[in-house]
Amino acid sequence: MDLFLHYLTLPYLLKGIGFTLAVTGLGLAGGLVVGLVLASMQLSRFTPLAAAARGYSIIFRGTPLILQMVFAYNALPLIGIKLTAIAAGGLALALNEAPFIAEMLRSGVLGVDRGQVTAGQALGMTPRVLMHRVIAPQAIRTMVPALGSESVSALKNSSLASVIAVEELTLRSTQLASSTFDFFSVFLASGLIYLALTGGISLAQLFVEDALDLDRPASKSRFARLLPWRRATQVKTSVQTEPEKSSETQSLDATDNAVATKAIMSDGERSVVLANNDVAVRITGLSKLYGEQSVLDGLDLIVRAGEVVALLGPSGSGKSTLLRCISHLDSWDLGQIHVGGKRLGYLPSGQLMTQHDLANERATVGVGMVFQQFNLFSHLTALENIAGPLRWVHGMSQEDADQRARELLERVGLSHRVDALPRHMSGGQQQRVAIARALAPNPSVLLLDEPTSALDPELVNEVLDVIRRLAVEDGLTMIISTHQLRFAEEVADRVVFLSGGSVVEEGPTHEVLTRPRHPLTAKFLSVMGANTESTHLPIHEVKA
Repeated sequence: MDLFLHYLTLPYLLKGIGFTLAVTGLGLAGGLVVGLVLASMQLSRFTPLAAAARGYSIIFRGTPLILQMVFAYNALPLIGIKLTAIAAGGLALALNEAPFIAEMLRSGVLGVDRGQVTAGQALGMTPRVLMHRVIAPQAIRTMVPALGSESVSALKNSSLASVIAVEELTLRSTQLASSTFDFFSVFLASGLIYLALTGGISLAQLFVEDALDLDRPASKSRFARLLPWRRATQVKTSVQTEPEKSSETQSLDATDNAVATKAIMSDGERSVVLANNDVAVRITGLSKLYGEQSVLDGLDLIVRAGEVVALLGPSGSGKSTLLRCISHLDSWDLGQIHVGGKRLGYLPSGQLMTQHDLANERATVGVGMVFQQFNLFSHLTALENIAGPLRWVHGMSQEDADQRARELLERVGLSHRVDALPRHMSGGQQQRVAIARALAPNPSVLLLDEPTSALDPELVNEVLDVIRRLAVEDGLTMIISTHQLRFAEEVADRVVFLSGGSVVEEGPTHEVLTRPRHPLTAKFLSVMGANTESTHLPIHEVKA
């Protein structure tokens, strides 16, 4: 034992630790930098860049690290580049680690739910803001275990530098064992040294994972406040429906009052008022192809300020695509879209917009979007889902953004869920947060794509109640894709029925739902009326 402890503290071996750590540090730091470049190239839409990155990965993952170290130390001097053993070992390790780290980074980015990326785009986030605030925080959290494991592997692989340096720990252990013939004690001491170094990496990994755990109570340290997300001060670990129904009761009461208010003005009077309003959305000859399939076919539509339009139609009729075009999340092949008199997608000079220009357009044109699958940012609380985009996109102060978020959460009956993460909320609660987020920048037009289709039946009404109040109390211009016929009857001023990417029929809601003129409309309403228990609208025969 005394001999073992002597080897464990022997300066000859301890000096090898410095070399091992230096090579490992250089390898990991360089590998991270090169890996970021390679990952960016592979994620690029420019095919030659992606192909070059793939070629690099094939070469350096397909050749042994020991050969790469020999090349860096012995071959580079032939072209005038002379490196020390530490520099050569670090360079070879970095180039070898880069493709592995690149794949980790790429998989982390691709692993972020694309719906969240789409939601960020709809809110007007530029690619840089989207990466910094939405993608990177979630990708990093998933990559930490893999990066920790790769760091341990890199430290062990640094032993291959023994072919170019006498200072390397494993080589010194071998030399010491050969001279003393005490192989067991020497290599046991060397193994414990490696174990201590890799154990330190593992402990660091656990610390980082714990620091990034969203379910931990929030830290009040300055470092925590610098992170691109903020954890809730108190997080409930189970999905809860509201234990107290005060906010929900107020919501229902407000809805009843709103519906009663709508009844004061007849449909004819409201139609006259809306007819005199400015045009909020004008769509002319809109066509879009997915491959050879036509999704939108010369569609024309005008929506006036304050009008609520319900889009009806079978699956594949183009409802969702139309909404995504209006929010410019999708491009189109022919036609024009004007929102508030501004033509989407083009600069004043007539040139097509870049991705950065499109982000600025989405932020300023005044179109809010609510998605089928909620698309909340899963690493942010309900408050931050609303306040974050106000700060990052619209430049609001934290105090003002938080105040606006709290007001909207109270309005949708979720003031008691301010600090809840999306996964700790029910589907109805998540959709109400999504509606509040879309309303936060005060849009002039609100688009809702099947806002209740992903909800359980018992959660549908709580979302529809919120939308009813927005339509009636606020007079907000809304275009809603829905299959809820009763809801369309109560809220919409006009129904537009789509089929095959074209407008088949449109008109006042009650007239279209009860006396459809087109056979396709009548067939659809008949099927929906038979399949929806809450819908009992009388569908009359189509007149010949």
